[in-house]
Amino acid sequence: MPPPTRIRAFAPGSVGNIGPGLDILGMALTGRGDVVEVALRDGPDVEVLDPGHPDLPRDAGHNTAAVAACAALRLGGRAGAGLSLTITKGLPLSGGQGGSAASAVAGAVAVNALLDLGLSERSLVEAALEAESHVAGRHLDNILPSLLGGIVLIRDAASFDHVRIEAPRGLRIVLAQPDQRLRTAEGRAVLPQELPRDVALYQAAQVAAMVLAFTTNDLPLLRRALDDRIAEPARAPLLPGFSAAKAAALAAGALGCSISGSGPTAFAFAADQADALEVAAAMQTAYEAEGIGCTTRISEVSADGARVVEED
Repeated sequence: MPPPTRIRAFAPGSVGNIGPGLDILGMALTGRGDVVEVALRDGPDVEVLDPGHPDLPRDAGHNTAAVAACAALRLGGRAGAGLSLTITKGLPLSGGQGGSAASAVAGAVAVNALLDLGLSERSLVEAALEAESHVAGRHLDNILPSLLGGIVLIRDAASFDHVRIEAPRGLRIVLAQPDQRLRTAEGRAVLPQELPRDVALYQAAQVAAMVLAFTTNDLPLLRRALDDRIAEPARAPLLPGFSAAKAAALAAGALGCSISGSGPTAFAFAADQADALEVAAAMQTAYEAEGIGCTTRISEVSADGARVVEED
């Protein structure tokens, strides 16, 4: 069988931070993601045929999928190879659902598969991180879950040392996406540069408690631990309607609620599908009462990360 000339790869969306786990916790989600199609072409270098959205760049030096593709080529010893990229965006722009990371991961995975580069997991992470750093800074809490699936704890970002964590049984994630956009750079700009000792220690304790709750299926502990005192207080003023939506989610029985990544999407945990439906309805109603349109969806933690979905 001849080698393929075209491959499509899918990478799932994700929730970064998961509340108190700023830059060190993330989870992949079932459902929506980004697809990058990579095809061989005559001539050198990478070109973007369709960036997936009118607001995204076609310039290969600024498109995250293309930057990741070029990085994968370089790491695989094939720099300058001729490729064309077509991106299908299933995730919102500046929506806090890991869209830039998903495009980067899918681009790297597709190129690696098409040219049989044999890149290691670390090299795929490096390629995606190079792209993500162009738009969202050098952090791994969306890249690693999108690549690997599951819940991921980043123990040391510098060395890419991480631990993959299984999700509690039956856990549902409600995503409430208001009609807003917030660039990651804006969300990161408001983060505090220094913290009081008691806040830092409290935050560390909540991250430890969340990891324990995930691994032991302790949902009451998860409810207590999903309490972010660093990023959420800083970012909430940038997100009209979030505070009301969070209050509504908790009143409807959510196990906890916080900002997905930098926002504007809010997420809430629910113990089962029935609770998730009530929480989703409550959050949507709360946003709409503030005069803000909102769509919701119910997801689960995806055990699967990025993968090839088609080749020919």
